Amino acid sequence: MYLSKAVKERIYELCDERNITINKLCMICGITQSTLANINARPNTNLTILTIMRICRGLEISIQEFFNSPLFEIDTLDDD
Repeated sequence: MYLSKAVKERIYELCDERNITINKLCMICGITQSTLANINARPNTNLTILTIMRICRGLEISIQEFFNSPLFEIDTLDDD
């Protein structure tokens, strides 16, 4: 799996766990909907670490918690 796809799936997992939509996530995190829409429109789009940090702050989780998922097993990730 590509890293960008793993990040996208993790964002959706976290939203599902909290029962919030992507739109609500954007409002909570102070990021534009187009920023997250790009990961759907262009699957290999790399989100910046700043965007991931904002998502983590909005969800009140650490960056370590964000990446603490089987999605990020290094042996299963491909370069984008």
